[in-house]
Amino acid sequence: MTTLRVIEIYASIQGESTRAGLPCTFVRLAGCPLRCRWCDTVYSFSGGEPMTIDEITDEIDGHGIGLIELTGGEPLAQPGAPELLGVLCDRYSQVLLETSGSFPIEELDPRVGVIMDMKAPGSGEESRNLWQNLEHLKVGDELKIVISDRTDYDWAREVVEKHRPEVPVLFSPVFGELEPSQLSEWMLADRLAVRMQLQQHKYIWDPEARRT
Repeated sequence: MTTLRVIEIYASIQGESTRAGLPCTFVRLAGCPLRCRWCDTVYSFSGGEPMTIDEITDEIDGHGIGLIELTGGEPLAQPGAPELLGVLCDRYSQVLLETSGSFPIEELDPRVGVIMDMKAPGSGEESRNLWQNLEHLKVGDELKIVISDRTDYDWAREVVEKHRPEVPVLFSPVFGELEPSQLSEWMLADRLAVRMQLQQHKYIWDPEARRT
């Protein structure tokens, strides 16, 4: 029986992506091989409670929300994550996956909405990007790039212009580091057809609070 290490399962408001503002049940898996400079979930790097897929879905059911997101850490670092995603797709109306893009996505259940968080230079993890993943983004997926400064912005703009992803693209300023107004000015100056994204949960609640 497949077992995964789970940090937390909780209901909250979806703070990011094009589904921002919607009630969502989050399943946060443990473990991540990346060490992004601005990571706000370092507590997920280790530990976690071993749970079977049935135990995970039983706890999700208790929240009564049909929008589910598998997050981390890096969920795909656990071998059982693709199987869990398939089961979630069978049971719930909409299933999202937040992933760094450093693990292959082409074999995932096509019903999963992939939110791929590519790593700009300021993250310190640019070398982890698996560029072929861009070819496997599909309808219902999204590309997110977190931006800390002008160098990151120029890099992200070049990614969009070179690869022209046919999915929504979201630029997210590092909370507390890059002012949203500054990122907005750069986007407007370039007439860049991407979406500004703010982490809504950090404005609704204390940005240091865990939503357990």
